[in-house]
Amino acid sequence: MLSQQYPALILVAPLLVSFVVFMAGWSGRRGVAWPLSMVALAVTTLSAGALLVQVVLHGPLSYRLGNWPPPMGIEYYVDHLNALVLLLIAVVALGNLLANRAAIARDYPGKEPVFCTLYLLAVAGHMGIVVTGDAFNLYVLLEITALSGYSLLAMGNRRAPLATLRYLFMGTVGASFYLLGVGYLYIMTGSLNMLDLARLIPVVAGSPAITAAFVMIMAGAFVKMAFFPLHAWLPGAYSNAGNAASSLIAPLTTKVMVYVMIRLMLTVFGTDFAWSTPGLNQTMVWLAVAAMVVGALYALSQRDLKKMLTFIIVSEVGYMVGGAWLGNRLGMTGSILHIVNDAMMTFVVFLAAGSMLYRTGSGRFESLQGLFAKMPFTMGAFVIAGLSMIGVPPTCGFFSKWYLVLGGIQAGHWGFVAALILSSLINVVLFFRIFEIALFEPFAEDGGHGHGPAATAIAEAPAGMVATLLAAAAGLIILGLFTGDIVNLVINLAIPANLI
Repeated sequence: MLSQQYPALILVAPLLVSFVVFMAGWSGRRGVAWPLSMVALAVTTLSAGALLVQVVLHGPLSYRLGNWPPPMGIEYYVDHLNALVLLLIAVVALGNLLANRAAIARDYPGKEPVFCTLYLLAVAGHMGIVVTGDAFNLYVLLEITALSGYSLLAMGNRRAPLATLRYLFMGTVGASFYLLGVGYLYIMTGSLNMLDLARLIPVVAGSPAITAAFVMIMAGAFVKMAFFPLHAWLPGAYSNAGNAASSLIAPLTTKVMVYVMIRLMLTVFGTDFAWSTPGLNQTMVWLAVAAMVVGALYALSQRDLKKMLTFIIVSEVGYMVGGAWLGNRLGMTGSILHIVNDAMMTFVVFLAAGSMLYRTGSGRFESLQGLFAKMPFTMGAFVIAGLSMIGVPPTCGFFSKWYLVLGGIQAGHWGFVAALILSSLINVVLFFRIFEIALFEPFAEDGGHGHGPAATAIAEAPAGMVATLLAAAAGLIILGLFTGDIVNLVINLAIPANLI
């Protein structure tokens, strides 16, 4: 039955079509790159949606590649946690490609097949990281994701290659740490299957090698997710990339790596082990506090829209990491929920920024003057996303922050609560500064503001970009309204019942 092949289909569709797209471009049929990529991502999205429904109705499922039984064979294991993240990746990837058809043709003339090939490989890599049940296979998929991501980001402006080179160096270090940790696990357990590791690790949990493996794997994940103070590569790499690339990678890569951290904590090592290392919980939460505050303050100092948004990502990573290490169910719930919410919020703000840059040609704040009159739909969507990042109900950002605040209160970590509130207040300044520039500037000499006939001429981005942007912005409200269902039907079942 086709329904039994969903775990493989979500990965195989973009992977195989990427080869077809590349060969089509090589043979001169450049026009088929975008339609074929859309078909592949549509298949992936439908499969991911059906897979989430299947898991919610019938529970977790295991897919054996080549019908080789685990732990010797490679297993795709899908439960409530990764089924949710798989659908998130698919929706963002499909929406972004749909929105950026005109931008891809303009920014990468003659290179559309190359871009689409790398795009599909990046999506397949993200999907594979989430769906795999094998620790070494996860490393392989990390590298597929990284190599395609480096290439996409390096196709940006003249500063992009150097910024991406820094990312490559840091990413290689992170991947090496992860691989070393997996090597220690294999030496001590003789297994790479995640569920099998979860069974074997408690037997040897007292070994220093297991502790070293845990620390190395987490260090690798922290580098890859740009967790403070390992974040220096992210702002340059993302802000100098092309709009179609940054609005895929910025919403997904850091969030997928947070998922990896949570997956390892919940499934492989277990929260008892992860939270038992003396002082580690407090250290991680205080680093998260620093990430929230430092990221927000750096964002406040920027005069370029995309650069500002990249530092907000650094702050948001602090929310999710801090919530996961608070040591309670509320914090973990908030962290998982914020993976979904922040990915969608970041997608909307980067897509809106891409729409503005498509028309203005610059992300400098002075280039945003009068945009409420010139691009009302784009700015309307940007306002919704900004309010969500601030944490205004009923947008989704409010609800994940609410869970994180409750988790901080339950843990008695008032520093985390204060930092979360402070960074949200700084977000108010960040976004309302943009709103003010786009609505009121340029100021007229008489003290009014320039709202003449020329200023009100609407010059929106292409229709496909605007329509996708509005749908994604509406999704931020819909996610907020259905937070209770997401938590009760999916997230609560993804967190072990014994976690208080």
